Amino acid sequence: MIVVMNHAANDEQIYKVVERLKREGYNIHLSQGVERTIIGAVGENKGSGCIAVEAMEGVERVIPILRPYKLAGKDYKPEKTIIRVNNLEIGSEKIQVMAGPCAVENRDQLIETAKIVKKAGATILRGGAFKPRTSPYSFQGLEEEGLKILAEAREITGMPIVTEVMDTKSVELVAEYADILQIGARNMQNFILLKEVANTCKPILLKRGPSSTVEEWILAAEYIMAGGNDKVILCERGIRTFETATRNTLDLSSVPLLKSLTHLPVIVDPSHGTGKWSLVTPMSKAAVACGADGLIIEVHPYPDEALSDGPQSLTGDNFQKLMVETFAVAKAVGRTLGA
Repeated sequence: MIVVMNHAANDEQIYKVVERLKREGYNIHLSQGVERTIIGAVGENKGSGCIAVEAMEGVERVIPILRPYKLAGKDYKPEKTIIRVNNLEIGSEKIQVMAGPCAVENRDQLIETAKIVKKAGATILRGGAFKPRTSPYSFQGLEEEGLKILAEAREITGMPIVTEVMDTKSVELVAEYADILQIGARNMQNFILLKEVANTCKPILLKRGPSSTVEEWILAAEYIMAGGNDKVILCERGIRTFETATRNTLDLSSVPLLKSLTHLPVIVDPSHGTGKWSLVTPMSKAAVACGADGLIIEVHPYPDEALSDGPQSLTGDNFQKLMVETFAVAKAVGRTLGA
C-alpha cells in the first residue's frame, strides 16, 4: 500500500506510522518530497493494517496498490526520478547519449573511440569488458584489463563509464571501476544478480529481455529497488518477434508506456534494437521524439574490423551526423542533448 502523509505531518507522526506498518509485517520505503512524504509499504496486507493506519495522525490517505510492482510505479512516486552521475542528470529535460564500442578490444581502439564520441557530444562512454556472446567461440572481452582501459579513458575524456556486469562474482570488481552498471538483456531475470547489484548503490542500467513483457521488465527493476537501490534506468533494446529483416524489433511504444506507468528514466538502444547501422540514426530520432531520456549507441573507428557487432556500429562521421540530426529533433520537442 501507499501511505500519503499530509503536508503538515511532522517527523514523530511519520515515525509512528512507519513503526505501525513494520509491526504489521511490511517492508518500508520512504519517499520524502518537497510537499509530501509518501510511505511505501511492501508485503502482504494482513487485513487490519490499512484501516488502522488511515486513522493515525498526519495521514492524508492510504492507497492500495493493485499492480504487482510497488516501488517503480507512479502511485508510490508521482514525480519522475532523476539520476545523477557526476554532473549529469538522467531523466531530466536533458537527453544523455552513451556511446562507444560494443567491446573493449584494446587500449588504442577504446581511447580513439572515446575521443571521437566525446568530440561529437556524447556524455557517457560505453564499452563491454565482459561480453556475453551466443557462441562460446566468439570474443568474450578483456575482463579486468578492459575495465582498467575504460577507467583510463574516463580520466582522459572526463566521461563517466557504463559497462556490463554478468554474474554475482564480478559485481564488486565492476563496481570498483564503473559509474553505471549495466544488466544485459540475457540477465534481466537473473534475480540473484539483481539483488546483488542493488547493494552497490550505483545507478543500474537494466536492459529489457528479448522475450520479456513490459510488466516483467518493471518487476525486474522492482527487485533492484526492493534491495534498496532506486537508481534504475530502463533500457529498451528490442524484442524478439517473427520479423527477420532486423536483429530485433525495437519497441518504441514501450517508452511512452513506461513513462505512464513508472517514474524511472527510460533510454533506448537502437544499435541492438535494429542490428543495422543504417537504421540507428532514424530510430534514435524516433526514440527522442517519443520521449526517451537517453540513447546508447555503438560506435567503432573501423566497424569492418570490430570483434563484436560491427554491422550495427557507427563510424565517427556517422555518429557525428546522428548527433546533429537528433539534436534537431530534441529541440523540436523542447529538450536538448548533453550535459
